[in-house]
Amino acid sequence: MRTTSFDRTAGVAAILAALVGLLYSIAFVVLQNPLLYSLCLMLGGLLSVVALVALFERLGEVDSSLALLGLILGAVSALGATIHGAYDLANVLNPPGEVPAALAGLPNQVDPRGVLTFGVAGLALLVAGLLLRRSSGFGRGFTALTFALAALLVIVYLGRLIVLTPSSPLVLLPAALTGFVLNPLWYVLLGLNLRRSQAPARAAAHATA
Repeated sequence: MRTTSFDRTAGVAAILAALVGLLYSIAFVVLQNPLLYSLCLMLGGLLSVVALVALFERLGEVDSSLALLGLILGAVSALGATIHGAYDLANVLNPPGEVPAALAGLPNQVDPRGVLTFGVAGLALLVAGLLLRRSSGFGRGFTALTFALAALLVIVYLGRLIVLTPSSPLVLLPAALTGFVLNPLWYVLLGLNLRRSQAPARAAAHATA
């Protein structure tokens, strides 16, 4: 089995996405540094797009239509996170004038309460998990981790949508588990897999070409 140059690039992007995602969580929860977490959210979204293209391109060998759906969901989610981060970063670097309290509390118009960053991302990983169950190129542990992360991402979105209070355990615990553990771990494992070998079906195709 061998990798393509894009697989290797996507593998590096996935590992960097894990590091940037972990730094985002630290900056948001611990440091409470708007400049740093806005930058991490923006960069993390871009890195995720690269990694997800490689993942769903492999999974397309199982079901091309379902993989395309997963890629669309994943790309929309990642780009939504990028736009959200860029919006926050722009406001940090050039703060707007005094904003009425009623307007200041409005959710982001592109990514309200994280519907793309968390909700749609969870749906994309749910699709990925369904395909991973039928793929021999990824282990069962990674498949189980994918389903767990998908569920937590949706829970985080619902918590942010319904509860609203960031300090509530219903929001804080799933978000902490996702941001500090499962999300970085998932991207690291994805990156290592992408750099290690191709899916068997693709390797066989190259062998017979």
